[in-house]
Amino acid sequence: MADQAFVTLATNDSYARGAMVLGKSLRNHNTSRKLVALIGPQVSEPCQSVLKRIYDEVRMVDVLDSGDTAHLAMMKRPDLGVTFTKLHCWTLTHYSKCVFMDADTLVLSNIDELFDREELSAAPDPGWPDCFNSGVFVFCPSMETYGKLLQYCTEHGSFDGGDQGVLNGFFSNWATADISKHLPFIYNLSSIAIYTYLPAFKQYGGNAKVVHFLGKTKPWSYTFDPKAKRITGSTHEATAHPTFLLDWWSLFSSAVVPMLQEQYGDQPFHSGCVEGESFPSHAQALQPQLSSEERKEKWEQGQADYMGMDSFDNIKRKLDTFLK
Repeated sequence: MADQAFVTLATNDSYARGAMVLGKSLRNHNTSRKLVALIGPQVSEPCQSVLKRIYDEVRMVDVLDSGDTAHLAMMKRPDLGVTFTKLHCWTLTHYSKCVFMDADTLVLSNIDELFDREELSAAPDPGWPDCFNSGVFVFCPSMETYGKLLQYCTEHGSFDGGDQGVLNGFFSNWATADISKHLPFIYNLSSIAIYTYLPAFKQYGGNAKVVHFLGKTKPWSYTFDPKAKRITGSTHEATAHPTFLLDWWSLFSSAVVPMLQEQYGDQPFHSGCVEGESFPSHAQALQPQLSSEERKEKWEQGQADYMGMDSFDNIKRKLDTFLK
């Protein structure tokens, strides 16, 4: 299957770390497809070197300097800079079909069956299920589609300011035209959604194939103690289920950090792995107590205290009390 590929995008070193873990997770689950990483010019040399060891193809994309049609479109819509970069995936015409995956996704089992799907196949967004989430989607590279997408960007912009708004506007009949293009949610399980429908997560979560760390706080924003297998960080903004976060960090610390250390050599770099750090037993006790109104606001912004007050166990306890 040399003409099919998984594609991701990393615009800086933080997202490059995410891409490294994603690539490793695809390799660990024995994908037979090629792996492609699109990167921005801000990605450092050491990170580029590690990506080249994991991915079959690492391609630099920078729409601002490209001088192509994207550059012309950019003149009219500078607000959509990163979006234009993501749309570059349609220019990979040496592949017949690809699956795009955001760098903040993690593969939990082999997902090569996604290549049986047609363009544009994607899973519903948990916030508005008549829109698809653009973190995982099946597409067919084509310069014609690329041109039309850029034209759409210039004329209509994006209703959410990013690529998801553009793609949903362009592939506007996704919700109603063909149910076979609706990927099951297990291919793009948003970590935020786990908490909005706990019984369903209990029922189906074990079948998850791809977890997507949506929200402001990404896995690489935390600190990890590999010996104690403990994660700490901005707990009041954590938006990920601790089990999946642990999966991400275990893979990053065991498979990616050694490669980064090799590339950085004597240069200092912060891996996020800190052994023997003294962890408070109740991280949430360090956080200022929120009023119920502030807490509600945090929930609505997708920033609940998932590793503290709003943890899976605490919510389950509350649900059990109501259901008794």
